[in-house]
Amino acid sequence: MDAFIDALMAKMTLQEKIGQLNLLTSDWESTGPTMRSGYQDDIKAGRVGAIFNAYTAKYTRDLQRLAVEDTRLKIPLLFGYDVIHGHRTIFPISLGEAASWDMDAIETSARVSAEEAAAEGIHWTFSPMVDIARDARWGRVSEGAGEDVFLGSRIARARVHGYQGDDLARTDTILATAKHFAAYGAAQAGRDYHTVDISDRTLRDTYLPPFKAAVDAGVASFMTSFNEVDGVPASGNKYLLTDTLRDKWGFDGFVVTDYTSIAEMVPHGYAKDKAQAGEQAINAGVDMDMQSAIFMDDLAKSVAEGRVSVAAIDRSVRRILEAKYRLGLFEDPYRYADEAREKATLYKPEYLEAARDVARKSMVLLKNEGNALPLAASAKSIALIGPLGDSKADMIGSWAAAGDRRTRPVSVLEGLKARAPSGTSVTYAKGASYEFEAAGKTDGFAEALALARKSDVIIAAMGEKWDMTGEAASRTSLDLPGNQEALLRQLVATGKPVVLLLMSGRPNSIGWAQDHVAAILHAWYPGTMGGHAVADVLFGDYNPSGKLPITFPRNVGQEPIHYDMKHTGRPIELGAPGAKYVSRYLDVPNSPLYPFGYGLSYTTFGYSPVSLSASSMGRSGSIVASATVTNTGTRAGEEVVQLYVQDMVGSVTRPVQELKGFEKIALAPGESRTVQFTVRPEDLAFTRADMSFGWEPGEYRLWIAPSSGAKASTPVEFTITE
Repeated sequence: MDAFIDALMAKMTLQEKIGQLNLLTSDWESTGPTMRSGYQDDIKAGRVGAIFNAYTAKYTRDLQRLAVEDTRLKIPLLFGYDVIHGHRTIFPISLGEAASWDMDAIETSARVSAEEAAAEGIHWTFSPMVDIARDARWGRVSEGAGEDVFLGSRIARARVHGYQGDDLARTDTILATAKHFAAYGAAQAGRDYHTVDISDRTLRDTYLPPFKAAVDAGVASFMTSFNEVDGVPASGNKYLLTDTLRDKWGFDGFVVTDYTSIAEMVPHGYAKDKAQAGEQAINAGVDMDMQSAIFMDDLAKSVAEGRVSVAAIDRSVRRILEAKYRLGLFEDPYRYADEAREKATLYKPEYLEAARDVARKSMVLLKNEGNALPLAASAKSIALIGPLGDSKADMIGSWAAAGDRRTRPVSVLEGLKARAPSGTSVTYAKGASYEFEAAGKTDGFAEALALARKSDVIIAAMGEKWDMTGEAASRTSLDLPGNQEALLRQLVATGKPVVLLLMSGRPNSIGWAQDHVAAILHAWYPGTMGGHAVADVLFGDYNPSGKLPITFPRNVGQEPIHYDMKHTGRPIELGAPGAKYVSRYLDVPNSPLYPFGYGLSYTTFGYSPVSLSASSMGRSGSIVASATVTNTGTRAGEEVVQLYVQDMVGSVTRPVQELKGFEKIALAPGESRTVQFTVRPEDLAFTRADMSFGWEPGEYRLWIAPSSGAKASTPVEFTITE
């Protein structure tokens, strides 16, 4: 590879080198498989190195032909696309997949996504998003793995391996992208594209570890974020892109910006014009410009005037050519554009079954009073009510790539009707609307209530419209939008049992529902096979096993909220009930509605006290923590057993709890299993007072529990000695 690229670069003019650094979009999303005016000429002139939003074997072959048959050096194009949680076969949204806590399932989702995308000519996905997100107002919480560093890092590795496999030369693998580098999830007020202002310690300990995990997993590319870090926009941030990513972590792939983010350094107030922004970006460590065309337009002049070196250009060009080489594109530029393989690959039955399986594993049972679920055989008439009950478009959520919203998704209504036992009727009424402007209206209530009164059980399919989460979808309220809760209150008033089937891409404040409905099942946006997966869970064919990857607040006023917060000098525990001069709210408890790691089952699990193999360890030692988990119910089920640790005293203040391990186990009724976790000093490392990274001697607490929260189990204590 090195010899080949050396020889190729020796032939390249400066303009041809700069051409490799430009990523432009096709117009597929709005007009079908067409190119924007002038882009085809740019490809033929060697001014473009990559194209995104172009797929299908035929279309990518046609575009590739322009690059390899009409250019002097015949350098193939790289085709990228937002394959986030499926390509054609759509899996649950990323936050939903994270709720499975099942690394094999998550990797399978990425593997199927890669196989379908690669069959349609795509070489590269802009995924996984590994941003830690702790503010549910931010719409892009739906696209990541939630709030926790440990879980997020595990999921980052699983997704990277799922996309890339073990050999990028295989035509069923695609390049993965770790995004958005960095701290995008910390946008102030949860408003997308907004300012980020965090300490370097928080950056290192909270927001960077999942990116480091992606590097360790061999991720091929990084994408810069829109936000600034310490006053410097990420696309011009040398501390992030060179000092950390290259010099400290040894990343050897290429860095692409997010959409027009180089140009956006001008309105940020960091660059006086686009030309300066381009100079700042490439000198900081950016390799490829997405859609700004600044490198194309201005970089040659910047080199001529000495503000950018040829060496900097060459470094970036080499990284991009290496990616193309590893994909085998120099050997055969059309190897991904195989229409026969495309036809044989998309929507394979095993892919659809995998999507169904991951969807049911992702669902979280939040409440189940009186065993309202699974649905009883005696329920002969089921009323499905709500805007998400018969909506195919909503099933696949945002960032659904090439997914078909119109015909492919299985709606909840279709899934329930297909599964309902003989003699059981399933009838639907929309009843309410999730549109914001519906608030205060009662259109449709009468029909829904009439149906509810003559039914044995009510399933209220409510939540958010699919485009209310994702990019540019921030909210100042986490309540159910529109008039859904107003209808839900009237449904409960009928006296019939009500199951809330919640579908959304973020935590919602559903305190009223928690207090008044019989059962709540969170299905996120479950994907192409979502309706069948929902039916599997509601009818009890699958016992829900999901656990929350993100904290659910009581109301939006608690945001941002996460389980691993710090103690204050006046914690609420120090005061008597109602005490004023402690850290508390006047109107609601400090505790969340549902904590991180929470989720119920149709069975129950008992935990023994935690035992430790030793009460202390030295710098090279370890301690094994174990607990016996027993299925104390009458159904087989799965449980996510979670390990939490607290560093009692540090050179800087430490979180009240940190997840340090988990294991998902399956138990038959009455079965027990002892789960063990090995803890080493390096597992407890953090950025210390002197900004070095490592562990400290001292006292620690440890929990093995079904969820976060100090009351989830009784802790044990151990020490680390010098």
